[in-house]
Amino acid sequence: MENLLLIAFLDVKESVRARWFVVYTLVFGGLIALFFIAGVTESQVMGFSGLSRLLLMYIQVTIVILPIFILITTVRSISGDRDNHILEYMLSFPISLPQYYWGKIIGRFTTVFLPVFFAMMLALIIGTIKGAQIPWNIFLLYSGLLFALCAAFLGISFLISSVVKSSEVALGLSFFVWIVLLAFIDIALISFMMQKRLSEEVIIAISLINPMEIFRVAAISLFDPELTVMGPVAFYILDHIRLSLFILFSIVYPILLGLGFAFFGFYIFKKTDLV
Repeated sequence: MENLLLIAFLDVKESVRARWFVVYTLVFGGLIALFFIAGVTESQVMGFSGLSRLLLMYIQVTIVILPIFILITTVRSISGDRDNHILEYMLSFPISLPQYYWGKIIGRFTTVFLPVFFAMMLALIIGTIKGAQIPWNIFLLYSGLLFALCAAFLGISFLISSVVKSSEVALGLSFFVWIVLLAFIDIALISFMMQKRLSEEVIIAISLINPMEIFRVAAISLFDPELTVMGPVAFYILDHIRLSLFILFSIVYPILLGLGFAFFGFYIFKKTDLV
C-alpha cells in the first residue's frame, strides 16, 4: 500500500508540474470566470437561471472537451514511461507491477477530476458571495457525473496506453476514440432510425453503451425532463427508463466501465514486454 500511494503521489507531482495541467486547470477555471463575466447567471433558459443556468452551460462544454483532455494527457502514462525508460527504472526498485499500474491510475485520476470539480466549487463560492441560490441537487448530480466520466475515460486511456507501445500511435488512437464516441455513434444511430433499419430496442441498447451519450442525457434531464432538445435517441431512452433509475445508471455504469477497461489494460500490461 505504501508503494502504491508513493507511485500515486509521484504521478500527481509530475502532472502538477507539467504544462498540460496548467492549461487543463486554466481552461475549466476560466470557463467559470467567463460565464460570470458574460452574465450567464442573469440569463434564463427553460425556466432555469442563476447558478443552475451556469452549471448547465459548464457541463455542456465539459462533455466535449473533458474526454479528449483526459485521453490526450493520460494515454501516454505507461507508453511514455516506456519510451523514456522510466518504467524500467521504476521497476528496478522493490515495486510490483500492480503497485505501479494502479498507483498511476490513482494519481492520474486525482489530477483530472479535481480541477473540474474545484471549478464547480468556485462557481458555488462566487455565487454565494453574490447572494445566488445554490442548486445543491444539480451540483451533486454533476459531481457524480463528472466523477463517472473521468473514471470511464481514464480506464480507456490506460487500456490504450497498455496495448500501444508508441506514444504517437496512442495519441492518434485516443483522438479516434473521442470522435467516435462524441459524434459518429449518434450520427449513425440517427441515420438508422430514419431509415428504420434498426428497432428501437437495439438503438437504445447501443446508446446506453456510450458513456458520453449517457452523460449528455443525464446532465440535461433535470432541465428538460422530456428531453425535447436532445433529439430522438435521448427521447427513446427516457421513454423506456425511469428518470431516477437512469440517473443512477448514468453514474454507476461509466465507473464500472472504466474499471473494466483498467483491469483489462492491467491484464495486457503484465503479459507484454515491459520495456
